[in-house]
Amino acid sequence: MKLLSRLYMVLIFVFLYAPLLIMVLFSFNEANSLSNFTGFSLRWYEELFQSEEVLDVLSNTLILALLSAAIATVVGTAAAVGIEKMRTRWLKTAVNTVSNMPMMNPDIVTGISMALLFAFAMKLFHMESIFGFWTVLIAHVTFNLPYVILSVVPKIRQMDRFLPEAALDLGCTPMQSFFKVELPAILPGVLSGFVMALTLSLDDFVISYFNTDGDFQTLPIYIFGMTKRTVTPDIYSLSTLLFAGVLLLLILSNLMQSHAERKEQRIAAAKRRARSGRRG
Repeated sequence: MKLLSRLYMVLIFVFLYAPLLIMVLFSFNEANSLSNFTGFSLRWYEELFQSEEVLDVLSNTLILALLSAAIATVVGTAAAVGIEKMRTRWLKTAVNTVSNMPMMNPDIVTGISMALLFAFAMKLFHMESIFGFWTVLIAHVTFNLPYVILSVVPKIRQMDRFLPEAALDLGCTPMQSFFKVELPAILPGVLSGFVMALTLSLDDFVISYFNTDGDFQTLPIYIFGMTKRTVTPDIYSLSTLLFAGVLLLLILSNLMQSHAERKEQRIAAAKRRARSGRRG
């Protein structure tokens, strides 16, 4: 039974990571081939950094992802704090349900509904076209928000609820109490929400496709257009760099979260020792 469980885990990891490893391997291939590895070369990385078109699309994608993740993190953190401070149970449940709807909806539904909203606004204000960077940004912030809220809410619930009250008693204003006491306590959840929003924005195709025009392209839309012809190996190099960047972000996020958890454990242990000392 133990052997079968280990074999099952190995098969899962092979299916998950074998495609990524093959992509990384062929990004260093000397030849323009998907089946024959003729030798190690940095040729496609050199071509990648010489292609102005690819670099423009990459800059569009990174600016969009960073900006949408930052806005979603700020708004989502504020929303999570507000939701947890609600006293009315049915209202809290209703707001949670509404905030989770973009996450539960299929991407095609969110993409089409956002496109119809922008088209309605375009007709309402008699504009020729509003589709482009700003419409994609609004759409990305919309579908990123639930993931940020979902990451921050558990940290708020884990936080000692008397900390903000203690800060207020010691002379802090509500704003100072949030930034000096509450935010450091929920920071791992905020960072996790930011990383998740960033990766989702980098990856999104369907919602971006329905809410942009031909002038603004993200990397998934650009690669989709290439599939009608041929995907060049420099795209493998670009995908490898993006994979490495996201992996680094996830490692840093996990390290910060584990550091925060160890700090919480040390504080809890110190409190237990203090209580046992007072009893003695």
